[in-house]
Amino acid sequence: MTTRTAVTPLTSEDAEILLTAARRAAEAAGVTVSVTVLDAGGHLLAFRRDDRAVLISGETSTRKAYTALQLNSPTADLVELVKPDGPFHSLTTALDRPLLFIAGGVPVHRDGTLIGAIGVGGGAPEQDHTFAVTATAALA
Repeated sequence: MTTRTAVTPLTSEDAEILLTAARRAAEAAGVTVSVTVLDAGGHLLAFRRDDRAVLISGETSTRKAYTALQLNSPTADLVELVKPDGPFHSLTTALDRPLLFIAGGVPVHRDGTLIGAIGVGGGAPEQDHTFAVTATAALA
């Protein structure tokens, strides 16, 4: 007999921790960003766009979070897979979903279970990825 232990879902308090940590990391780097946090069902838990962040960063942060959630992988790890010679090349157009294969989306796990995702947009992709990873470390 297998015993299952329930994993606490991502809470609004968790989302605020993620959002705050990502924004602080970006601020320390002198970068203005948008941050999106989604729960395991893809529902919005938190969103914040810095006043001076480029407008499109709101959309990119949300799509990065959604992509990381749906594929349970950091978007930074998926970039090569969707290039013209990559195995997931057609994935970007095959689905009618807001996927975005640019670094900055990171899944959030608790006790090995996927509970949500964070997306950061506004900086260079590598910066956005670092800010998102910093945020997940703050939650751990």
